[in-house]
Amino acid sequence: MSKRGWVLFLAMGVIWGIPYAMIRVAVGDFDPVVVAFGRTALGALVLLPIALYTKVFLPALRQWKWVLVYTVVEITGPWLLIGTAETTLTSSTVGLLLAAVPLIAVVVVTRLGHERLDARRITGLMIGLAGVAALVGLDIDVSDLGALAAIAVSAVGYAFGPIIIDRKLTELPPIGVVTASLVFAAVLYLPFAVWRRPSHFPADATWSVVGLGLVCTALAFVVFFALIGEVGPARATVITYINPAVALLIGVTMLGEPLTAGMAIGFPLVILGSILGTARSRAVPAEPAPA
Repeated sequence: MSKRGWVLFLAMGVIWGIPYAMIRVAVGDFDPVVVAFGRTALGALVLLPIALYTKVFLPALRQWKWVLVYTVVEITGPWLLIGTAETTLTSSTVGLLLAAVPLIAVVVVTRLGHERLDARRITGLMIGLAGVAALVGLDIDVSDLGALAAIAVSAVGYAFGPIIIDRKLTELPPIGVVTASLVFAAVLYLPFAVWRRPSHFPADATWSVVGLGLVCTALAFVVFFALIGEVGPARATVITYINPAVALLIGVTMLGEPLTAGMAIGFPLVILGSILGTARSRAVPAEPAPA
């Protein structure tokens, strides 16, 4: 990998590792739908001029039905559900649970007939499942089962999103699809965000939403597409294994979240399982999921 490739790779590992902490801070004062709306609206405002200038926005709109489906499963649903879950779960727990997305993607594409399960992948799935079980069994209280369900639905959505891109939207420029999706998501969130609008705007929560929109959404997608162009889509997805570590480090060191037994046992198992389960000669259509 070139020096530029390494810089982009490390940047993405950090950029998509910090949203969990920002979401945790933001939902402490704002309703999750307000946080999700702010993130998508800011991201759309930054990317829309780029998409219009490069003439990739209108082609995406012509495929609006599949773009809308992608929006719901990859952005609208997960970003709202993750914010809701983080009102009770720690950011590091959420980040580690979402590390299982590649495993879900393997199961999905196998069921669709695009891949097959061999002994290595089955072993990886079992190890990853054991890691998730350790996280859930040791860290999550019974009262948090609703939050756990929200993360599970989000993980499934993140697994299906790239598959939709690969099967239905592959001929469209990625920046056009992402921009159209952010616009659609902001429109879908808008009436609920107005209804749940905050009466005051604390600095920490406000800056967290700004960071989510400008850094973890707009900048993140620009850097990610540059990374794909530099190293290819298959190698770019390796940051999936870096993001949870960053989320854990930030949650523990900056937010004072506990480093639990579930994390110590579950994290390496989930990552090892994901590596074994997703190793392949032909890339499974899965990309790192933006939190």
